[in-house]
Amino acid sequence: MIPVLLGGYAAVIVIGSVLLRAYAVWICLGASAVLAGALYTLNKRGNLAASGQEGLPALDNKPADPPIADETSRLLDTLFDYSPNAISVTDEHGKLTRVSRTMERLLGATNEQLIGNSFGAYVSDEHKDKLKQRYGDLRTGTPQLFDIPVLHRSGYRIDLSATGVPLETEGANRRFLFMFQDITERRRADEQFRHMAYYDDMTGLPNRRLFKEQLTETLHLAESHHQRVAVMYVDIDGFKLFNDCFGYDYGDMLLLQVAERFTRCVSDNDFIARTEGDEFAFFYTGIQGREQALQLASRLLSVLEEPFMLEQYELHVTASIGISLLSREHEDADTLMKHANMAVTRAKENGKSDIQIFNSEMRSVSLQKLQLENDLRRAITNNEFVLHYQPQVEIESGQIVGMEALIRWNHPQKGFIPPGDFIPFAEQSGLIVPISEWVLHEACQQNQAWQDAGLPKVPVSVNLSSRQFLQHNLKAKVDQVLQHTGLAPQFLELEITESMTMDVEHAIASLLELKQLGVQVSIDDFGTGYSSLSYLKRFPVDRLKIDRSFVRDIMEDPSDAAIVATIISMTRHLNLKVIAEGVETEEQLSFLHRNQCHEVQGYWFSPPLTADKMGSMLRRITCSAGRLKEA
Repeated sequence: MIPVLLGGYAAVIVIGSVLLRAYAVWICLGASAVLAGALYTLNKRGNLAASGQEGLPALDNKPADPPIADETSRLLDTLFDYSPNAISVTDEHGKLTRVSRTMERLLGATNEQLIGNSFGAYVSDEHKDKLKQRYGDLRTGTPQLFDIPVLHRSGYRIDLSATGVPLETEGANRRFLFMFQDITERRRADEQFRHMAYYDDMTGLPNRRLFKEQLTETLHLAESHHQRVAVMYVDIDGFKLFNDCFGYDYGDMLLLQVAERFTRCVSDNDFIARTEGDEFAFFYTGIQGREQALQLASRLLSVLEEPFMLEQYELHVTASIGISLLSREHEDADTLMKHANMAVTRAKENGKSDIQIFNSEMRSVSLQKLQLENDLRRAITNNEFVLHYQPQVEIESGQIVGMEALIRWNHPQKGFIPPGDFIPFAEQSGLIVPISEWVLHEACQQNQAWQDAGLPKVPVSVNLSSRQFLQHNLKAKVDQVLQHTGLAPQFLELEITESMTMDVEHAIASLLELKQLGVQVSIDDFGTGYSSLSYLKRFPVDRLKIDRSFVRDIMEDPSDAAIVATIISMTRHLNLKVIAEGVETEEQLSFLHRNQCHEVQGYWFSPPLTADKMGSMLRRITCSAGRLKEA
């Protein structure tokens, strides 16, 4: 504030006869100005008069000295012209009667071009009614604060923050004073921040936040118009594998092309978003029912059928789609999105390029999975798992030559739960890693305890999970368990499934590291996977286990009999041992014996036993060529 010192008072000089005029000058000075001291008005004769309003000290109304009035006028003119904010005065019809130099620069026009012309001429047509309304409010004596865009004389848009106050509220010569601040850059920054908050940076599509907001608005409209809404989640199949193989740059290129194809096949009434990673979301209004929703989903799949070209690579892409239909009133956006997510999860579980519509059974399954995950976490913490051991018998001698450690879950409410009911979910959730590590440690510790008790020394076989096998420090972890339990490595056999050898080079490297520890290695469920026989001779393994699915029907299915006989013959020629799982009848045992299978395992000899019963068997049992018998 630039004070004018009059008789020791800090004074503010304003034009007019009402205190409201003081606000106009305060606007000119800036928002930090403080009106304090004496308030004067400058009358038409150029005399200063004390206002005496709003608690300010009242002075005698006496003519001001002409030099003081002239100086004050010059100060106000300078303040008006050189204020950093643009200032203008208009009549009640909006015609400009005075403009500051900053105002001239702001609009790109000279004083002569502006004076006498309407300020509204610089306002776009869609905002003229807004300006007209503001003038109407000003005529009532109410100051106005508002934003309005104007056009520079060159034609580009400028966003302004405007403050308007009336200089006179009565009479035929009412005038209004405006102060403008250029907020164009601030508005652009705001729009940029909004775009970042509501749009996906890479594809330019709306993100999950905007999708949810728009869906919420659409649901309100749909409810009032009794329309149905469909929400779809589309998840690109195998995208993680693609990223792992080609890298994230190619993954981004693929997503951009997918987004472009999806965008072309939606109408103006539909909405598309990229919600996360390789997942896109859509919602459609006015859906007639399930059949129309399935048709729309099939159309989305069809636009992916043409191969994608990523530089020199040609890629075929499929997707899984989950659909959620607005089935009743008052369902919110969160619920529909959650249901679509459940449906797409089911579609991915069913295989590639599948479409699933949400139903109540999916909700119950999801709740069961959530409960199962919570129970599994508690089971790990509370040591609810136990191991059973199934003997492995050499056919020729009838001797126990090994035993497989099989996990069981002793649930506090549900009792014993077989591994088939929780292992697949543990693998999906990642909980299989701590569970598998517990199994390895417990089996080694128990075997060493049996040996310390003077029982026969036989290897214990432990299944490695696929996640374990991929760990870079697997060798170190196995070695740590052996060191901690004291078990000699030759009494531990690690089983891997055939599917875990798909990455041949990684499999060979990992198996070699394990063999360096002195442990035995076997391939479990042989014949059910996809490994090449040409690579089998390169794998440093000791045994192959014939899957029980082949052994079960060897007496009824000639194909299974031929497969088993071939595996046994091939294994013997590779100087490997072979063991058949799931032997349950004497006929199966005889067939395996005739075909020179080395070892067998199954209920014909013994079911899986608790640790106590297995210990008792090791103490009491001798073996014959057919069945375990007491000594």
